[in-house]
Amino acid sequence: MSALVEIEDVCKIYNPGENEVRALDHVSVRIDEGEFVAIIGQSGSGKSTLMNMLGCLDVPTSGCYRLHGQDVSHLSDDELSDIRNREIGFIFQGFNLIPNLTALENVELPLIYRGVGKSERTRLSERALEKVGLAHRMRHKPTEMSGGQQQRVAIARAIAQAPPVILADEPTGNLDSGSTGEILEILKGLHREGRTVILITHDNEVAAQAARIIRIRDGRIEEDLEQSTFADKGVQA
Repeated sequence: MSALVEIEDVCKIYNPGENEVRALDHVSVRIDEGEFVAIIGQSGSGKSTLMNMLGCLDVPTSGCYRLHGQDVSHLSDDELSDIRNREIGFIFQGFNLIPNLTALENVELPLIYRGVGKSERTRLSERALEKVGLAHRMRHKPTEMSGGQQQRVAIARAIAQAPPVILADEPTGNLDSGSTGEILEILKGLHREGRTVILITHDNEVAAQAARIIRIRDGRIEEDLEQSTFADKGVQA
């Protein structure tokens, strides 16, 4: 299996000098295409900084980050933006939906920015909403949906143009246990289709759904474990 993500000896330092903070301290990680990985850590562990690095939202102070073999460590903001649009589908804890748009319009919005024509973006958006079980709610607005349904709209938005990487940052943080289970099943389904899924969480039970768990603490990788039986796991209500 070929490498999708290669992070080598990466440091991220804020306030360099006497009061510097090492959010990432000589981190090295490889994630292959098609993996389902959970990155777990408590607040202040460095997991959010690592997520920003993986998602090309930030660049390292030192070290190298290659995505699909391309060194993205020192690219400009515009170049990073192009890579994000092409390679990564983001799912966030806060849904980030536009309240006055329907589910379909919310999913279509990023495709407009990417220059996808109207008929094609409608087709892609409808298919994505069908995939997450919301074919019957396409014309509804976020205020007319439950939290779990809103997160499914956010997932549809992330996967509409079939990016190779799904980066999910605490995607179940605002959900009850029933909706959490639904969202994790969707993520596992995307993994079975061949997507690379990277799940950022502070929750051990959520992390246990992944095939591999990377535990980060004080800016360093503390543990990196493969799980052979993850596919049969479910979230307890």
